[in-house]
Amino acid sequence: MEDQNEQVTVMQVAIKWGLILGIVSIVLFLAFYFGGLMGDSWTGWLGPVFSIIIMFLAHKEFKDQGNGFMSYGQGLGLGTLMSAVSGAVSSVFTYIYIKFINADYLVELLDMTREKMEEQGQGEDQIDAAMGMMEKFMSAEITAGMSLLGAIFIGFLIALVVSAITKNNDPSLEV
Repeated sequence: MEDQNEQVTVMQVAIKWGLILGIVSIVLFLAFYFGGLMGDSWTGWLGPVFSIIIMFLAHKEFKDQGNGFMSYGQGLGLGTLMSAVSGAVSSVFTYIYIKFINADYLVELLDMTREKMEEQGQGEDQIDAAMGMMEKFMSAEITAGMSLLGAIFIGFLIALVVSAITKNNDPSLEV
């Protein structure tokens, strides 16, 4: 029989919701890619919006499954760990996708970037310089690594704000 006093941990909730967010991120990527929406300005906002929603749900679960309280630090840790798990899932997918499934993806990304720069009226020299720099960092390994670091960083920033909103300090611990 499970002990009624056993509380859920930050790590347990972070792993569960991180996996959920990672899967949502993959589904969004595939929907945008196959729907021809890659590069549309509005699609860039959906990832952070889903991250915020899922982080709110993770914080709610932590408080509901625990004693009803969550400190700011617990919320920040939970959100950051959740983002790291999500980023790891997404990065593994990114690596496999670029390396084995669609080796032309990075070329397509470069072409799309060049087109956008041309539409913005940037000069050929400026475009060539930017493309040369981008090409140096275009590999499955670097893209997956940057994806992981980006997910953790953005997740931390989101957690800073969401945790401030969702925290519920235990008054018995306050001095």
